[in-house]
Amino acid sequence: MSFNTFGHMFRFTSFGESHGAAIGCVVDGCPPRIPLTEADIQVHLDKRRPGQSRFTTQRQEPDAVKILSGVFTGEDGVQVTTGTPVMLLIENVDQRSKDYSDIKDKYRPGHAGYVYDVKYGITDYRGGGRASARETAVRVAAGAVARKVIRGLSVRAALVQMGPHKIDRTRWDWNEVDNNPFFCPDPVQAKFYETYLDGIRKSGSSVGAVIEVVAEGVPPGLGAPVYAKLDADLAAALMSINAVKGVEIGDGFDTAAMVGEDNADEMRKPDPTLGNDGKPVFLSNHAGGILGGISTGQAIIARFAVKPTSSILTPKKTVDRYGNDTEIMTKGRHDPCVGIRAVPIGEAMVAAVLADHYLMHRGQVGDGVEWPFTKPA
Repeated sequence: MSFNTFGHMFRFTSFGESHGAAIGCVVDGCPPRIPLTEADIQVHLDKRRPGQSRFTTQRQEPDAVKILSGVFTGEDGVQVTTGTPVMLLIENVDQRSKDYSDIKDKYRPGHAGYVYDVKYGITDYRGGGRASARETAVRVAAGAVARKVIRGLSVRAALVQMGPHKIDRTRWDWNEVDNNPFFCPDPVQAKFYETYLDGIRKSGSSVGAVIEVVAEGVPPGLGAPVYAKLDADLAAALMSINAVKGVEIGDGFDTAAMVGEDNADEMRKPDPTLGNDGKPVFLSNHAGGILGGISTGQAIIARFAVKPTSSILTPKKTVDRYGNDTEIMTKGRHDPCVGIRAVPIGEAMVAAVLADHYLMHRGQVGDGVEWPFTKPA
């Protein structure tokens, strides 16, 4: 077991703390000859970067990534992966550790400080150390590499709920996601979120959110029965993100209220007019693109719930490291809705899982099998 490494064949090991000199990761198992530059990674990091609006932490980190190994520029001038470990480094430049000096011995309710202490006997109170969402920047960097493993893969995510307020799905527009600070596909609800989150922010509190990730261009056959289910690995990957407390695939928990006729994704023979490469046509996608732990070739849909950040100005009852009752309020720079910046993180973790399963699938069955099958004589 490795406590800091994610994946099997496409793997990355992250390192660093919120208030350390740098954070980074080593990506192993990336196939060779894939074009990869720092710009390819930076475009995704910029989506997660703090301080871009009043609705996120005002910590000013450029999150400029450096590729330290695993690439080579040939005579054609194209920089590609070599098949060796790709090391990615992001320097921390705007730490303010003094913001935490008043609470260094107090446990923030809802934060990991207490459990780190009881497990290790030591905790980095400066921003939470490894428990900080700062670590997720390197996941986004590794996810940018993962996106390049499967040709034609598209992984997009959007914020679909903030607090109790859900979007209107009839207004879903992917083009709107980059037009507002919430990565929200509903332009009307995005305007409402501005006023709503301003109130939360000015009161010194925080609020949760739900993020939906949609992966298209996923080959059928990824995953395996029982202990290597694709949806199980997706759930584990998304649950590993800071502050995530729930994951669902496809219709998820709503399927509990359905009957079999409503939940079944009916199928029809291939239709060349749909351009689906001779694959069967699904009439719905309640399963979220996965059946029996294996991808169907449909869009994979996953949602995850992000709790409110525990760093708030409202005084809360707690204890300190020495067993004394006390109160705590957290000053400094914090996200009123950490779910906003979780959007590119969710994309990255889904991309990493899909790249991992793609390479495992290719290692087991090669180019796969031809469908439809020939009927025996």
